[in-house]
Amino acid sequence: MMIAIIDYGMGNLHSVSKALERLGHTCIITSDPDEIECASGVILPGVGAFGDAMRELEARGLVAAIKKAALGGKPLLGICLGMQLLFTSSDEHGLHQGLNLLPGHVVKFTGDYRIPHMGWNWLSFKFPHPLFRGLEEGHVYFVHSFHVKAANPEDVIATTDYHQPVTAIINRNQIYGMQFHPEKSGKLGLGLLDRFARIANQGVHV
Repeated sequence: MMIAIIDYGMGNLHSVSKALERLGHTCIITSDPDEIECASGVILPGVGAFGDAMRELEARGLVAAIKKAALGGKPLLGICLGMQLLFTSSDEHGLHQGLNLLPGHVVKFTGDYRIPHMGWNWLSFKFPHPLFRGLEEGHVYFVHSFHVKAANPEDVIATTDYHQPVTAIINRNQIYGMQFHPEKSGKLGLGLLDRFARIANQGVHV
């Protein structure tokens, strides 16, 4: 029972791994497709630009490994930029294609307000969900200038508000994403990370 944290040179790898270890879960930081295939669950972290991230994943041969894991039913969690990469495309510094595991487009915040969206915002659950079991709504920590417009509203299971409704957590089958940083989001964030790891390690059907 091991969670693979994908290393492609762009992500808060060690903060995520330390959080999982504190929660009692075994994890490995890896860029090896074979280790990803053997893992019980996969986490795709990410900070930086969408296009750069996709180029790094392609260069390291990780796109196929991620798609194989996700399409094979292995629980996959994208964090921050990692969540955005799960979708079809992004407008960040030009049009870039994503992993296209979920339909949707990533767009920049626009308006007369502070960008990036940075700080603690209230996380609202849209409906009861196994990921939320035993948890209550609360504040989590965001840092992002772009946000997801999911093509299927039912893929969005939690939102926040930043001058508009913002996609905060997505899920379809065993594909999950969190726009905020759960490893930096106190009790609620760690609770969500723990629930994902338990779903991965215990084979909980969602």
